[in-house]
Amino acid sequence: MEKTIKVLVADDERYSRDELKHLLSEYSSIEVAGDADSGESAILQSIQHSPDVVFLDVEMPKLNGMEAAKSLLELKKPPLIVFATAYPQFAAEAFRYEAVDYLLKPYDEEQLEQTIKRIEKQLLPSSLPDTEISRQPGKLAVEGEGEILYLDPAQILYICREEKVSQIITKTAQYEVKTPLKDLESRLGAFSFFRIHKSYIVNLDYVSKLTPWFNGAYQLEIQGSKEKLSVSRNYVKALRQKLEL
Repeated sequence: MEKTIKVLVADDERYSRDELKHLLSEYSSIEVAGDADSGESAILQSIQHSPDVVFLDVEMPKLNGMEAAKSLLELKKPPLIVFATAYPQFAAEAFRYEAVDYLLKPYDEEQLEQTIKRIEKQLLPSSLPDTEISRQPGKLAVEGEGEILYLDPAQILYICREEKVSQIITKTAQYEVKTPLKDLESRLGAFSFFRIHKSYIVNLDYVSKLTPWFNGAYQLEIQGSKEKLSVSRNYVKALRQKLEL
């Protein structure tokens, strides 16, 4: 059985707790081990259940999130801390407590996904032996209409998700498959693919132009395609780091 990451959600507002627990439940690597309605409860439950990560609201009565974080870091097995709050002004202080991230309400699913990736990188060691990590798979196997297609990843320009269908755009053809984008992204991890939007994965080898659009977002152009793809502002910095020398 694969290791999962135990998470505790602490927020004095029930709706906010339930919303975050629902969003976290979408990730197979995450096990929501419980929730707390106060800083005191978050500390007690952390002592009892030893969560790997605690998502902490900042503004809670009596013991606030910052005070709770200070106590959590003094535990024998301190959890990672993610602050989740409606107040941006506490961000600088939050990172004094070694916070993994600082999420703002209402929750942005793309930002949450980046947070989960940071947590996974710290807590989930690769289950593959070194020989398997270094060996790239030969073909991407996807199920089409009554057949299994074997696609060369080097020929794929980008992949997009529309409703419940993933569109795989190659140099010469376009394929529709039901495989979720997250699964395709994971299976293509050994190649030069990168998530630029909740609906797009691109092959970095074919990126030709990145153009500012609006509200911090960009548009990306791919060699061999006339389509201009949206790059969410949450992915722009990481994308540029991947592309630039």
